[in-house]
Amino acid sequence: MCIRDRINLFYISTEIFLSLSILFLLLIGVFKKNSESFIYNFSCIILLVGLAININLNPQFPIDLFNNSYKIDYFTTLIKSVILISAFLVMLCSLNYVKQNDILKIEYPILILSSILGMLVMVSSNDLIVFYVGLELQSLALYVLAAFKRDNILSSESGLKYFILSALSSGLLLYGCSLIYGFSSSTNFDLIYQNSESIEYGIIFGIVFVLVGLAFKITAVPFHMWAPDVYDGSPTSVTVIFAILPKIAALTVFINFLYGPFLEMFDQWQAVIIFLSIGSMVFGAVAAIGQKKLKRLIAYSSISHMGFALAGLSVGTNEGIQNSIIYLIIYLIMNIAFFCCLFMLKRENQYFDKVEDLSGLSKNHPLLSLSMMIILFSLAGIPPLAGFFAKFYIFTAVIEQSMYFLAIVGLLSTVIAAFYYIRLIKVMYFDEQREKYDLNHSIGLKMILVVSSTIILIYFINPNIINNFVSNITII
Repeated sequence: MCIRDRINLFYISTEIFLSLSILFLLLIGVFKKNSESFIYNFSCIILLVGLAININLNPQFPIDLFNNSYKIDYFTTLIKSVILISAFLVMLCSLNYVKQNDILKIEYPILILSSILGMLVMVSSNDLIVFYVGLELQSLALYVLAAFKRDNILSSESGLKYFILSALSSGLLLYGCSLIYGFSSSTNFDLIYQNSESIEYGIIFGIVFVLVGLAFKITAVPFHMWAPDVYDGSPTSVTVIFAILPKIAALTVFINFLYGPFLEMFDQWQAVIIFLSIGSMVFGAVAAIGQKKLKRLIAYSSISHMGFALAGLSVGTNEGIQNSIIYLIIYLIMNIAFFCCLFMLKRENQYFDKVEDLSGLSKNHPLLSLSMMIILFSLAGIPPLAGFFAKFYIFTAVIEQSMYFLAIVGLLSTVIAAFYYIRLIKVMYFDEQREKYDLNHSIGLKMILVVSSTIILIYFINPNIINNFVSNITII
C-alpha cells in the first residue's frame, strides 16, 4: 500500500470504523444468544468512539479522496459530528422504550448504525453516484426500522408507505442524476461545474428531479405526504430518528449539491427552493392545528421547520447557509428534548402520545411540564429562547437580501404555529388532571432532558456556544 492510499484511508477512518463495527456486531448477534442488550449498549459506545475519531480527523484544509469523489473539510466534519452526537442521544433516551416495547432485537441497533453510515457517506459525497449510494444505504435501513414492530398494523403500514414513496422519490432522483450526467458528461460535482458553463434545460430539469428526491427526505411540501402517517405508525424510538437524523444529512446534500456544481445557476434553482420553503412553512403550520396525536403534530411541525431551514438556503449567501445550519442544530436540540418528554409519558409500561394525555400534567409532574413548556415556547419562536434566535437568524438573512415576501410568509406561519404550541401548554396547565405517570425513568433520559432544556433556556446568554462552530463554515 502506497503512502497516498494510507492517507486516504486515514481520512475515512470514521466510516471504516463504523463499517467494521457493524460486521462485528452482526457476528456477535449470530453466534451469541441473548446478546441484544450488549449489542445496543455497545452501539452507543461505537457512536462515541466514532465521534472521537471524527473530531480528531478535523483537517486544516479540504481533502479530496478517491478521484475527487469524496470530500473531507471543516463543514463535513462538523455535520458528521452533529449526526453522531444526535444518534447517540437518540439511542440513549429511547433505551427504556425499546426494551419495554419488545423492539430490542439484535437487528435494531445495527440498522441504526447502517443508516448513520449512509448519512456520513452522503455528507462527504462529491459525486452523484457516491451520494446516491449513501442515500440508499440510509433509506434501506430506515425502511426496515419504520416497520420494525411487525405485530402492529400501523407500524407495518407506515413501513410499507415509506418504502413505496421513498422508492418513487429515489427513482426520480436517479433520473435527475442521469439527466445531469447526460448533459454535463460527468457525475463529479467539480467536473459538472466546469462542463456546464452554458445553462441547458436538460441540466435544469435534472436539478429539479434531484431536488424532488431530497425534498422527500426532509419532508418538504409537496413531498411531505408520508411524514404524518410514518411518524404516527412507527415506534416512537424510530419516529425520533426520522424527525432528526435524515434531515441533517439531506440538508447538507442540499448545500453541497446546489452551491457546488450549480452555483452559477442560482437564479434558476432559487425559485424552486423558495417554493418548497413557502409551501412547507404555511402548510406545516396550518395542518398541525387540528392534530390530536403528538407524533402527528410534531410531523407537521417538522415540515414547517424545514421550510425555515430552506429559506436560509434560498438567499444565496454564506451567511444564509450558516444561519440554516444553526437553525438545524437548534431544531434537533428542541426535538430531542420534546421526545424525551414523550418517553416520560408512561404508565404501567404503556406509553401515551395523544394531546389529551397531557391534560393537567403540571399538577402531578411540575418539572416535566415546565420542561415541556420551555420546549414548546422555543418551538413557537418565543423570545428569549433558542427557537426565537434560530428564526431571527433566518429572518435576518432573508431580509438582508430584500426577500420581504418570504420573510412575511415566515412571520405569519410562526404566528399560526404559536397557536397549537400554546394550546398544548393550556392543556398541561389548565385542563383537568389525569392519573399520575410513572417516575422510574432512566438517568440518561433525565440528563438529556435537563441538559437540552437548559441549553434552550440559556442560549440567549451566550449564543456563541453554537455560533462559533458554524461561523468557520465557508461554502461560497
